[in-house]
Formats: sequence, structure tokens, C-alpha cells
Amino acid sequence: MTSSTDEAGRKFLITLLVVTFVMNMLARGVTETFAVFLLPVQQGLGVSRTEITLTYSVFMLSYGLSAPLAGQLIDRLGARVAYGFGLTSLGCGYVLAGSAGGLGQYLLGAGFFGGLGSASLGMIAASALLSRWFTGRMGAIISVPYAAIGAGMLLFPPLTQLAISATDWRTAHHLLGGLVLLTLPLLVLVPLGKMTKGSPEWRAARSQTTMSDTGGWTLSSAARTPAFWGLFAAYMATSIAAYGVLPHSVAYLIEEGFNPLVAASAFGMTGMLSVIGILAIGWLSDRIGRLWSATYSYLFTIAGIVALMLVSVWPTLLLAYAFVLLFGLMQGARGPIIIATVARLFPGGGVGAIYGTLSLAMGSGAGLGSWGSAALYEITGSYLASFGLAAAAACAGLLTFWCVPSLREANTNP
Repeated sequence: MTSSTDEAGRKFLITLLVVTFVMNMLARGVTETFAVFLLPVQQGLGVSRTEITLTYSVFMLSYGLSAPLAGQLIDRLGARVAYGFGLTSLGCGYVLAGSAGGLGQYLLGAGFFGGLGSASLGMIAASALLSRWFTGRMGAIISVPYAAIGAGMLLFPPLTQLAISATDWRTAHHLLGGLVLLTLPLLVLVPLGKMTKGSPEWRAARSQTTMSDTGGWTLSSAARTPAFWGLFAAYMATSIAAYGVLPHSVAYLIEEGFNPLVAASAFGMTGMLSVIGILAIGWLSDRIGRLWSATYSYLFTIAGIVALMLVSVWPTLLLAYAFVLLFGLMQGARGPIIIATVARLFPGGGVGAIYGTLSLAMGSGAGLGSWGSAALYEITGSYLASFGLAAAAACAGLLTFWCVPSLREANTNP
């Protein structure tokens, strides 16, 4: 944490955490409503399950491909530009999606512009800003805005289901887009310029690093290390595991006989539990090391996926609750671990660009996982093969942390 102990300094740091929390909650809470929109939009547009699931794949691919741009925006132009661009893209995208006359327009709005906006609002900006003001206990600090993903999943999907039930899917999209756009004027009230500058200690360290022979870590130098590609592989495998399940979970539970609001609420509950899990893993990683924290989180995720698969055999609330508890607690828990590892291995002014490029793995893995899950559903007629692929991907992510020496060593100690 910075050396400033005065009251104004503490209020500023709290404001910084609140801003990154709120932006992350919008970035992922709004876009994760796709799980609720899947069935009504599929029926409304008259498309197949694989075709409508392309929306989530386009969203995540757009997120991944625009992540390096988001990293450059925050590093070069600052938080005000990055957040303004993100809110505009996300809000306009959802207004467009609600007016879509066909699949192409829906893909453009909820998919492309949704991913573009989410990348600029989410953890790329948060990691760049927080690493400039906090130096110790990064696992716990990063977990605060990361937990906003779960808070958004708890809040937005059930409210969206209620909006769809009261009106229709088009109006629900327009309401979400309008809510995001209404946040734009609030950016004027927040000291984003000061947040972008970083603490005096951070600026001094960056200046010293820049004048040194090594010049500090850049994206180019980081990409020449095994640790960077190990993190890339872990992020991709983790995303395949998460998004091979998440976008399909509501539709799966409904098709297994659960009430739509119950299914949407179960999805939202995974978000609530993820807040607890992310904060717990962040706290735990600062005490027992990120390696063992990651290991426990992957094992919980795998157990949760298995419980969800068993719902097709025994469609009981008990198994649904087991999925919500096990999978939900660890949903997003690897994110703070990966960001803290980036900040530790590649310190300096390039954290935003480095993490942004690593987010390519998240986007491509999530796109592959969501689309591959739908394709396997179309081929086999059930989600068992889809969720089996997700469990295997989680195993691969776990093995990466243990098998890449630089990652294992960097994450062994708190």
C-alpha cells in the first residue's frame, strides 16, 4: 500500500477501489445476462442454439482481441478515455442488440460492441490502476474489483429475467444499454486523472527503472519468457472451462425441468458466491501462496462441473445447489492470482499492456468454450460432452501452474 496515511489519502484509495469495482460490475454483469437472454432471443430471432451461442463467442473474441487496445488506452491515454470509450461501446451495443432485426445485428451489438466495451471497463484497467497505488498484498487488493464480476452476475441476470417476463427481450436490452450510458456523466465527478498518474513511489520507481540499463518490462520483453506463455495457456484453459459451462447453465437447467426464474437465480447465486470465493482466494494467496490457492480453486471448479453433469441423471435441487456452491465459489478466482503474478513477474509501467495481451487467451478460450459447448450439444443432443470438455480444460489449467517452473516458483511463496 502507499505510504500516505492521511485521511484524504485513505478516502482516495477507497474511491479508487469503488470505481474499479463499479466498472467491473457493469463490464461483466451486463454481458453475463446472455445466459438469461439465450432462449428468448433464440426463439425471437428464429435461429438455432449453435447460431445464437455465436453471440457469446463473438463477445469473448471481441473482448480478447480488443484487450491489448484497452491496455494501451489505459497506459497511454488514461482512465478517463478508457472508461468513457468502454461505457459508450457497451451501452450503444446493447441498445443496438435490442433493435436487431436478425442474427447479424445482434452479433454486432451484444457480441462485438459488448466485448469492446467490457474489455475497456474491466480488469485490464483495474490491474493497471491498482498496481500504481498498491505494492503489497496484491492478491487481496486485486480480488476486490475482481469480485465485482460476481456481484454483477448476482444482480443483473435475475433483474433481467424479471424485465423479460414483464416486457420482452428487446426492451430488456434497451434498459440495460440505457443504464450503462447513464453512467457516463459520473466520470466527470471522479479524479481519474490522479488515479492514472499513480503514487509518488510508483512514479519514482518507474522513472528509475526507465533510466536503468534494462529499461523495465515491456510487452515485447515479457513475451519472450516461458512465464508469459505459461500464464497465457493457463488463462485459455481456465476460460474454456468457465465459459463451456456458464453461458449454457440457465438453458440447461430449464431443459432439465427447472423453473426459468429458479435457473436464472441459480446463475446469479454463482455470482454472489464468487464474490466470497474471490476475496477468500485473494486473502489465502497472500498467506499460503498462489500455487496452492490456485490448486484448491481448480479442484472446486471440477467438482462443481461434475455436480452439474449429474443433474441430467438426477434432476434435483440438491445437485443444482452443489454446482452453485462449488463452481460459484471459484468462478473468477484464478483472475486475481494471474494478475498478481503478472504484477510480480513483470513490474513497471507495462502491466496494462501485458495483462491486456494475456486477455487474448481469455477471450479466445471463452469463445472456443462457449461455441464448442453449443456445437457438442447440437451433435450429441445433451450437454454431457460439453461439460466434460470444460472439466478437462480445468485440469489442464491446474497442470500448467505446476508444470511451468517459473510459474511454480513465482507462486509458491506468499
